[in-house]
Amino acid sequence: MTTRITRRRALQIGAAALPLVHVRTASAAGKLVLAFWDHWVPGGNDAMTKQINAWAQKNKVDVATDYMSAGNKLVITAAAEDQARTGHDAIALPVWEVHNHAHAFEPVDDVMQRLTAKYGPTNEVCEYLARIGGHWMAVPSNSGAQNQPPCGRIGVLKDKAGLDVLAMYPVNSEYTPGAEAWTWDAHLKAAEACYTAGLPFALGLSDCGDAVDFHGCLFAAFGAELVDGKGNITLHTPEIRQVMEYGQQLVKFLPKDVMAYDSASNNRALISGQSALIFNPPSAWAVAKRDAPQIARDCWTFSAPRGPKGRFVAYNPYFWGIWSFSQNKSAAKDLLEYLSEHEQVEERTRKVEGFDVPPFDSMLDFKIWEEVEPPPGTVFHYPIRPSHHARPHVAGTPAPPDIAVQIYSRGIMPKMFGKLFAGQSIEQSIAWAEEELSGFMR
Repeated sequence: MTTRITRRRALQIGAAALPLVHVRTASAAGKLVLAFWDHWVPGGNDAMTKQINAWAQKNKVDVATDYMSAGNKLVITAAAEDQARTGHDAIALPVWEVHNHAHAFEPVDDVMQRLTAKYGPTNEVCEYLARIGGHWMAVPSNSGAQNQPPCGRIGVLKDKAGLDVLAMYPVNSEYTPGAEAWTWDAHLKAAEACYTAGLPFALGLSDCGDAVDFHGCLFAAFGAELVDGKGNITLHTPEIRQVMEYGQQLVKFLPKDVMAYDSASNNRALISGQSALIFNPPSAWAVAKRDAPQIARDCWTFSAPRGPKGRFVAYNPYFWGIWSFSQNKSAAKDLLEYLSEHEQVEERTRKVEGFDVPPFDSMLDFKIWEEVEPPPGTVFHYPIRPSHHARPHVAGTPAPPDIAVQIYSRGIMPKMFGKLFAGQSIEQSIAWAEEELSGFMR
């Protein structure tokens, strides 16, 4: 007996079987549109575009890339596309934005499984921000990802504060006695000495990103949590009291305009020769290299001070997310995986003189950080190295991300120190913070 299958029935059978088979090939569809971060370092976008074009040519995919950085253009674009359910196939987003759009992103567990099998785990901040409900909802990117350790004036710190940062953090992987002695107490003494010399540390007390990042790693080093991992307010602890007492002393030695700082204020202070130390990625040094080479030659980046609970360095990652409504998810995954491989990451990092920090610790062996100058090795300690005995940190943790993002965006920690700067008591500052936290947790 012969059963005749019509053409329509054959198509129905084929369509029903398709979900059972995943063919990992980008050529299944012919177009991709990306929204990526517009790199401030000349040549950064060119390096990315070159790699994208090489992949596109090999896989026969038509790829268009929009580079966005003006203000919060990427964040605004993501909000609009999430609501409209249309737009780019993949988009770059900073820090907290993966959580904001996780409901609309395609999981990338398969991509991350292959990448971590090759390169080991990502750092803990990437997991906290992009692994949601047990699933990776975005791929951590090196493009735009940055640490914010101290960058200090070599000669000024040695002459005015007795800190020989070249000896503390030489261009090697050794943990020195000087690094061990680099504590927050040592930082306070150095801040006082440089303030007295007319070159105060430029540490903002506003809600700008740089100020929030600095205070986040300071509070973490004291074990001072505003909100714990379960969402409980934890302001009345010995650790909070200890860090606030430290703050009472530190604010005495800061510039008079720190309450009005934006994230460029500390850069300007260093480049103009008015500050001995800031906490920042190498952007300030890079501008000094162009505009004030005598300052650049006197700059050295090194790890953050150590506190009672350890050493923490502020880390601001970027991520690449794929919209669930993308018409070309397979190609997008292939491209993001390609861009995350060691060879491509190192090529881009070299092009931007080491500004971008890879999310995989196994990639922190790039030679570029040793080679950048002047002076040679000035940003060798910009990545967190095993010899630093430090951890990456994002301000607001360990609170649940929906609470931590509000702690971060409202600048609760630097504003607590700002209250002290304005002459209020520790009790008044803590009471203000408790009211703020209670308000947005209701």
